[in-house]
Formats: sequence, C-alpha cells, structure tokens
Amino acid sequence: SSRFRGAGSPFLRGSADVGVRARSKSEACCVKVVDEDWERALAIAPHPDDLEYDGVGAALARWTGQGKQITELMVTRGEAGIDSMEPDRARKVRTGEQRGAAEAVGARAVDFLDHPDGELAYGSALRRDLARAIRRHRPEVLISINFRDEWPRGTGFNHPDHRVAGPAIVDAARDAANRWVFPELAADGLGPWQGLRFMLFGNSPRAAHFVDVGEHLGAGAAALAAHGEYLAGLGGLDADAHLNYEAGIAGEQAGVARAVLFELITL
Repeated sequence: SSRFRGAGSPFLRGSADVGVRARSKSEACCVKVVDEDWERALAIAPHPDDLEYDGVGAALARWTGQGKQITELMVTRGEAGIDSMEPDRARKVRTGEQRGAAEAVGARAVDFLDHPDGELAYGSALRRDLARAIRRHRPEVLISINFRDEWPRGTGFNHPDHRVAGPAIVDAARDAANRWVFPELAADGLGPWQGLRFMLFGNSPRAAHFVDVGEHLGAGAAALAAHGEYLAGLGGLDADAHLNYEAGIAGEQAGVARAVLFELITL
C-alpha cells in the first residue's frame, strides 16, 4: 500500500518540504498524557510498516521498556505495497520486515490475519477475525493508526485499508465483549473479553492525547528502517530524520521535545 499521508515526509528521497510546519504555541491544542497504568496491549495495523511509519513504534518501544506486554497484529501482509515486486514475493519480504520491526521495539510476537492487501472489506469476516484475536490476547489497550478520511496536515486522502480497518477494530472490540456476537468463538474456547479500557489511534486529526517518545526515537527509527525493501520501493527514506521531524511537530502540541499524538476512543 503506497503512502500519501497528507503533505508527506520531506525525507523521502526526491521529495520537497511543501510548507509543512509545526503549530506555534498559540495554535497548539490542549493534549493530555496517555494513561500508562496498564500491562497488556495489542497493536493492530492494516499493513506491515503502518505502525512504524507514523511513529507509533517509538511509543511501543517506550511501553515495552516499562515492562508492558505488547503483541502486534497485521491485518494483511502488505503484498500489494511494492510496485516493482510480485505479490507472492512481497508477502514474504514484508512479513520478515515486520518481524524485524517488532523485535526492534520489544514486541512479544507478530500475528497475521492474511486479509488481502488493498482490498480490505468491512464486514463480519473482518470483525470476527479481529474479535477472535482480541479474545485470545485479552488486551487492556488496543493500539492502531489513523483511520479518519484525512491526515492532520495537508490534503491527502487516507488509504482505503486504513479507513476500513479502524472502524472494524472499534466494532470488534465491542464484539469481543459480547458473548452473543460470534458465539462460535466461545465454542472454540474464546469467551468474551470485557477488560479493554481504551483504544489509541496514532497520527489522527482528532488526536487529543500524547506519548513522550524523546528517549525512544532510536528504537522507532530502527523499526522503520527494518522495512528496507518497502522503503526502497518508495524511493528511500531517512528513518531518523523522518521520525524526528514528525515527532517534533507533535511535540510542539504536547509541550515536549518529541511526541506521538493519539486519538483515544472508549466504548
């Protein structure tokens, strides 16, 4: 899945800074610190690289450094994301890259649902697979990426898989708590999970919470750099510069040097 994220990153080779700037303090909105009084999370993304590209990986590194247990779940294997590579090969390459990225931030494991990249469809099949994973891992927190139509800056329109995955994650969290939705899961030994406290969606235009990642950008950049063949297909990316740039803009809003912003949703 190609990346057209708002105004884009000026650190993609061959791109230019198209006027993106940090908000001044007078423009900054009031954002709150994400509550970190929890122990177990499931980080869900439509594609390999999604968590890392938007800086969420740096937040994951902070949390695993605190001893929290984080598992990653990819809805697809990103097989349609490299224009110069056939999907069968890209599927294997991107699976390996995501495992390397997860290791870089201390995630316990990476699971894959194997839905088709670029053709993700909202519906019972996707909700059931997500609810199954939520019941199996029993997270207190779900973590994902922006699913809104727009990005916080620029005029880009969000990827269709992102726009599908977000609402499906929110609905699956509710499904996972209801014993009468997808009762076949209980028959498989996966009873309802009602211990979810909240969901976090990184880099959303509706973000009102933040995580200070000033000490964890190195791990975040290492995780992003693990997607070497994918990033090469985009023309190359300076992972350190890209994440410092994005986290610096978020930090202006949060009042810290480097941050990741999140939209927080509860049921």
